Amino acid sequence: MPTSAINTDFDLDLTGNLARLRVYALSLTRNGDRADDLVQQTVLKALAGRESFRPGTNFAGWLFRIQRNEFISELRRTRLIVDVFDEVAATLSVAPRQESGLILREFLGAFRQLPRGSRQALLLAQLEGLSYQQIADHAGIAQGTVKSRISRGRATLARLLDRPEPDQQVNPA
Repeated sequence: MPTSAINTDFDLDLTGNLARLRVYALSLTRNGDRADDLVQQTVLKALAGRESFRPGTNFAGWLFRIQRNEFISELRRTRLIVDVFDEVAATLSVAPRQESGLILREFLGAFRQLPRGSRQALLLAQLEGLSYQQIADHAGIAQGTVKSRISRGRATLARLLDRPEPDQQVNPA
């Protein structure tokens, strides 16, 4: 078959399928203007690729495949891009808790090494929020003894935990 006859048949088949292409485009886009644009893009791609069409095969199927691929390509070009690593990742991630558990375990081990009197005085002062006088009255000891036990307890904890003692100043480098 001569090339001019093939081209004429191609053009006739193409114009004969325009109405079906528009219906399919409307079903894909659900918008008349976008459907017209999609049909136009499909026709341009078909004309540009007319050499790749093999006569005797399903012409309408070839056109609809071009249109579907063009529609998908348009969706990919215009889709919104969400930067997962900035906004979304921050809301989905949870801070690691392993370090907190290790710190607590280390603290409890050091706290158990304190003498009973220092442990009790520290607990009453720090957790219960009692004053030195209230602790002294509760334990039946002098207020100075309470201050001494708390001070020695804090210093011992700092030493056991490899931290500067509470009354030492740390100079930032």
